Amino acid sequence: MTGNITITERAAKRINQIVSDQPDKSALRISVLGGGCSGFQYEFDLDDKRNEDDLEVTRDGASVLIDSVSLVYVLGSEIDFVDDLIGAQFQINNPNATASCGCGTSFSI
Repeated sequence: MTGNITITERAAKRINQIVSDQPDKSALRISVLGGGCSGFQYEFDLDDKRNEDDLEVTRDGASVLIDSVSLVYVLGSEIDFVDDLIGAQFQINNPNATASCGCGTSFSI
């Protein structure tokens, strides 16, 4: 089950670039934590192992790990990578979010 979570081609390419520079890491881990200006916030880390309760989503050799607690908040989301005037960052296009802040890392449900 992937919970209909998808990774864009841009995000997959960037994940592969990042982990190629970190030989002890193999995946991007996305977590949802309480906090931020809208109630919840995304946290992005590199990881080297999949935990038993993780969902792993892959595209073009890139892996994203999401723990079971965070999964309920991101079901149906698209993981993207944007590089614009504000800066380069991973972005979660989350259909469950009812509001988000300007920074793009905080949301409410």
